[in-house]
Amino acid sequence: MAIRVHLDRLMVEKKLKSKDLAEALGITEANFSLLKNGHVKGIRFGTLDKLCTLLNCQPGDLLSQIPDDTD
Repeated sequence: MAIRVHLDRLMVEKKLKSKDLAEALGITEANFSLLKNGHVKGIRFGTLDKLCTLLNCQPGDLLSQIPDDTD
């Protein structure tokens, strides 16, 4: 199973820039880029909570689980 991150879609809908969200979250733009592209092994609940607040969404709007094709 894999987890897909939907930050790009939500950022377009809300007309927000990576730089602005990274600053509001208190993380570097490089780390935000890694998160946005799904290249992280985890996310702190505090960061997830702030992100949901900033984007006015639920965690399920940001993340989805993709099943493996090896069934």
